[in-house]
Amino acid sequence: MCQLLGMNCNTPTDIVFSFSGFATRACEHADGFGIAFFEGRGVRLFVDHQAASVSPVAELIKRYPIQSQHVIAHIRKATQGRVALENCHPFVRELWGCYWAFAHNGNLVDFHPKLHAAFRPVGDTDSERAFCWLMQELAKSHASMPSVAELTATLTELVPQVARHGTFNFMLSQGEALWAHCSTKLHYLVRQHPFGMARLQDQDMAVNFAEMAAVDDRVAVIATEPLTLNEPWTAMSAGELKAFVGGAPVSAV
Repeated sequence: MCQLLGMNCNTPTDIVFSFSGFATRACEHADGFGIAFFEGRGVRLFVDHQAASVSPVAELIKRYPIQSQHVIAHIRKATQGRVALENCHPFVRELWGCYWAFAHNGNLVDFHPKLHAAFRPVGDTDSERAFCWLMQELAKSHASMPSVAELTATLTELVPQVARHGTFNFMLSQGEALWAHCSTKLHYLVRQHPFGMARLQDQDMAVNFAEMAAVDDRVAVIATEPLTLNEPWTAMSAGELKAFVGGAPVSAV
């Protein structure tokens, strides 16, 4: 299946270190990649149908330290939908005057919801159908942008209706919070003072965050599998939904 990477921070931060390790895993997940960076009200979205291990677009991400408080990345191993640009995650839609980004790891069987209004898939993946359905149902549940707590409560009701069709690990953000749902496998860690050395699991690369971060900085990193060897990653439980705000989990269901 695919793999997911997310970052949520209390101050704009680059994801070069984590993405460099994450992209190495594209040797096994070679059917495309994508990454979305929230910047203010805007989103920078980069996708490529080539593997992140060889894509010139991925090489740009490794060398260009884009600063963001919310990042969602995805490397694809196709289960549904052909290898094509329109099937690369993250997918982006507008709701309540904000951009939303979504990426999914898993396989949904016989998931063909009724979709109407503004939310229709462009590609032919189960993942984009699930995203469109979530957006549609959120729009039906709230007239305008609700609080993070209210959105978490609504997602808690909606997500099981999709998850019953199969594996539904996903990340979702609207630029204020980042939600992560674990169906089978998802891990996270919070980097904060006192910062230390971090060493990647997938390549010979290490960073001393004590030399780079301010005392008040806080960064949450979420990934399908732990990216570093020497940091305290926490495994999420099956069916668990967490909202991350300001670099830390604020709720769990």
